[in-house]
Amino acid sequence: MTELSQALTGVSGILVTPFDSAGEIAPDLQKPVVDRAVAAGVHVLTANGNTGEFYGLTVDEACAMVAAAGAHIAGRVPMVAGVGRGVRDAQKLAEASHGAGAAALMIHQPPDPFVAPRGLVDYVRAVREAGQGLPIILYLRNDVIGTDAIAALCNVEGVVGVKWATPNPMKLKAAIAACPDHIIWTGGLAEVWAPAFYAVGARGFTSGLINVWPDRSVAINTALERGDYAEARRLIAEMQVFEDIRAEDQGGANVPGVKAALQLMGEDCGIARPPAAWPLSEDQMTRLRAFMTTNGLIRG
Repeated sequence: MTELSQALTGVSGILVTPFDSAGEIAPDLQKPVVDRAVAAGVHVLTANGNTGEFYGLTVDEACAMVAAAGAHIAGRVPMVAGVGRGVRDAQKLAEASHGAGAAALMIHQPPDPFVAPRGLVDYVRAVREAGQGLPIILYLRNDVIGTDAIAALCNVEGVVGVKWATPNPMKLKAAIAACPDHIIWTGGLAEVWAPAFYAVGARGFTSGLINVWPDRSVAINTALERGDYAEARRLIAEMQVFEDIRAEDQGGANVPGVKAALQLMGEDCGIARPPAAWPLSEDQMTRLRAFMTTNGLIRG
């Protein structure tokens, strides 16, 4: 396996995008997060993922953040760069990501209401060409397109992986069986879904927790890789409340949960932009503070 393929079977950390007090991107504030994740052994770091508020950034801001993340990571682990939205925007981001030293492009599934499965194939090809042949990882958040369409996407030249982000393990199993053997299937719903996805053939998982507690994410991956599901479940149970908070407000507390935790740690990365659920409610903050204290992430 290549270095990238091997890394994708580990923890794919999705980096937060910091903002300053005026609400503007503050790339330098991301460096301590990157350094902590690398030191903990996180295998891949992703710029411009959903935890990075991809859809809340302008294209120029996303280009600036991938450049900053590339400088912070400095080749210590592979960097995956999120690209997406309209095809021209995605191509501009692909070009910037190539220049920033990305090892691969992660294509966000287009939210356009009129997406044709065969049009997705053309979209992926256009993005890959703009990225000068960088390997492609598909970020699949909607499996309604069907197994045949997923297989067609996975057969596009240069596609090496899929981040599966729908809570349907049996559809994942069917997709794995229908697609080429070289595709790396990564759980895209973070730690809590990782055991179920591993059980049907996925490897590794994405994580927003790595911004706050990367050691725990790496420990969960290590347990799953050695087939110790009991240990993985124990480790996940101890961080479940963090993911429960992030899942609230119809998922709108996802990024606010991470940013509030960083604030509690003394690493203020600013607000989460609308339409996120910012700030967290008093009840959510009480539970988050208790979680952070119990696990030694902050002092009580």
